[in-house]
Amino acid sequence: MVETILPLSVENAVVRRRGKVLVGPINAEVSETGLTIVMGPNGAGKTTLLRLLHGMERLAPGGQLKWQVPEPQARGQQGFLFQAPIMMRRSALENVAYPLTVHGVSRKDARKQAVEWLARVGLQDSADKQATVLSGGERQKLALARALIRQPQILFLDEPCANLDGRATREFEALLHSVHEEGTRIVMSTHDIGQARRLAQDVWFIHHGQILEATSAELFFEEPKSKEARAFLQGDIIE
Repeated sequence: MVETILPLSVENAVVRRRGKVLVGPINAEVSETGLTIVMGPNGAGKTTLLRLLHGMERLAPGGQLKWQVPEPQARGQQGFLFQAPIMMRRSALENVAYPLTVHGVSRKDARKQAVEWLARVGLQDSADKQATVLSGGERQKLALARALIRQPQILFLDEPCANLDGRATREFEALLHSVHEEGTRIVMSTHDIGQARRLAQDVWFIHHGQILEATSAELFFEEPKSKEARAFLQGDIIE
């Protein structure tokens, strides 16, 4: 049985680059279940915050990420989806199978599971196509299948629908609902207020690299406590 890696406790986490604080200090907890939406204006630090949680950023001295298992073990139970995912110059099938083969799964078994995931995201007819020629929406669904094929406990997504049209966004959101209902913990950034209303169970609102609010989606959208969040939801420019 796989041990749960959650909750994740974040303590005094700061990310600096060239002497400038990009994010922090962050003190927060990622619970065992839920769908968290990270919101904030452009440049607020959403991407850096997700990278911090995923362990892709070097923390300044004194900061800690505390999983329920040793960090190397926790890494194997996470997935990350970038805004513009990189496609390998291979078929869609081979792109999805790759995370399994690189971790020792036989090519036959990896391809079998990849076929199942391609069908799940609606790309079964594109299995033999070069991944790089797929449309933006298809590449994002392919990247989602690739991130989920190892069945991570938590999935981080950095504005995955930013470059998608309405139909592709709707299809992608339906996939997220599905995997979340099956138990995958989701933490996702978006600048799209409508999307946040559709998806969020709870919201982290970030501005100037700090979490100003961390509350349920209902409370955030009905009674935001910070003036910055209120302005953001009203469509005002925040400096």
